[in-house]
Amino acid sequence: MENSEGRLVDIYIPRKCSATNRLITAKDHASIQLNVADVNEEGRSTNSFSTYALCGFVRKEAEADDSINRLATHDGYLKNVWSYQQ
Repeated sequence: MENSEGRLVDIYIPRKCSATNRLITAKDHASIQLNVADVNEEGRSTNSFSTYALCGFVRKEAEADDSINRLATHDGYLKNVWSYQQ
């Protein structure tokens, strides 16, 4: 919710899981948020990053590693790491 000045005034803003698009509730204490920094050729941070949020369900099902690899490959951080298998 925004006030008349355009500032966010909500105390709690829910997040969505990056892997499943499930809503991450306030009681999901197994959820994580991971920031992956962008770096230049010299290995220095460029002050920008990509954020991945994973819900507890993904972590409980042991799919977190595969989900991070899939999301990072889609965003261009990894190459030839994740491929779809049935």
